[in-house]
Amino acid sequence: MFKNKWKIAFLTLIGILVLSIIFLAILIFKPVEKANIIKKQQREEVPFAVTTNREDLTKLINHYLEKEGLNGPIHYEINIADQVELYGTLPIFNTDIQMKLTFEPIALENGDLLLKQKEISIGQLPLPVSYVMNFIANQYNFPEWVDIQPNDEEIYVHLTEMDLKNGMLVEMKTFDLENNNIQFNLSLPTE
Repeated sequence: MFKNKWKIAFLTLIGILVLSIIFLAILIFKPVEKANIIKKQQREEVPFAVTTNREDLTKLINHYLEKEGLNGPIHYEINIADQVELYGTLPIFNTDIQMKLTFEPIALENGDLLLKQKEISIGQLPLPVSYVMNFIANQYNFPEWVDIQPNDEEIYVHLTEMDLKNGMLVEMKTFDLENNNIQFNLSLPTE
């Protein structure tokens, strides 16, 4: 009988070890629930396709600039006609000189917008475009998602990084001024 007690204890110990190893193996090799992780990382949103025209977008942009206080000490405004036009003033020798920069808009595949500089007029002063764009970048109050690139003579508008108070995201689809067709997606969070 004494032998059976040791035998039973030994088999019980082996059984506990085997069950422990099986339990640990199950925990170690059990796949992580990816669906829950992805759901937590991705925000749920409802997309809306928006189509507008030059006039309405001009009003919207200038209202946004004024409302968000993005003009700063020097006033500027945007006009969208056959091209994107930026109007403002440059303080040179204690005099405000009128300026106008025109850009060709390009909707990028990632949803951002590239404005390639076409023309510049600053009173009668012949100034290099890169100098004027560098001055504009330093003097005007642009949001963080607007990247002035003086050496490339372009403005990169990171629409997909635009921080809207309601959590909405903007993604440019089409910016065809010739046909007055401007399309973008608005993604509204549902949470």
